[in-house]
Amino acid sequence: MIVPAVQVCSLGLVPYAEALALQQRLVERRRRGGIPDQLLLLQHPPVITTGVRAADARAHIVAGEAQLKARGVEVHEAGRGGDVTFHGPGQLVGYPILELPEPRRDLHRYVRDLEEAIILTIRRWGIEGGRIRGLTGVWVGDEKVAAIGVRVSRWITSHGFALNVGTDLSLFDLIVPCGIGDKGVTSMERLLRRPVPIGEVETAFVDAFATVFGLQPEPCDAATLRVTP
Repeated sequence: MIVPAVQVCSLGLVPYAEALALQQRLVERRRRGGIPDQLLLLQHPPVITTGVRAADARAHIVAGEAQLKARGVEVHEAGRGGDVTFHGPGQLVGYPILELPEPRRDLHRYVRDLEEAIILTIRRWGIEGGRIRGLTGVWVGDEKVAAIGVRVSRWITSHGFALNVGTDLSLFDLIVPCGIGDKGVTSMERLLRRPVPIGEVETAFVDAFATVFGLQPEPCDAATLRVTP
């Protein structure tokens, strides 16, 4: 049995607007059959992103423009599902560009599968993540360790997840994360009370993602991805 490939692209620190434009190009190339499935793994400079209901999401940004500027935080509309979230250094962000095969053409299953890959990843550090009924993401108790917000267009995915590894959690005070006011956020480093190398988490996630989605990871040429239309 031939296992489909997924090209894994480790991009380092990428401005949000650049990553969004890259996703849009890759979605079109995937739709035309010009590339196999992709998994972009990266970090962002400090940025707040809003989902498709941007007006509602912006109401959950509690910081004013002056405070955002002082903290060096940009705001972008993302065009994904979900509400408002924060991205910053120390957070592993993943954007799968997948053409979902027939058996997986179910949006709820796709989100659950992403959650499962994250749950398997953090379990390697002894962290037991779980789900909360009616909410997306991965939780440890009442604190979210990973947020998920996806877009699926003609069964090709974009956007994805953000796993807090060593993120500055004080920056989440600028928003009501995901519009949920009665729950908190956490990170792997806060839970473990020690540093966690984000590169090791990235490697563990690739293994878990490949297992959950039944894909064979391959390296990609990150430099080519940034410039090829």
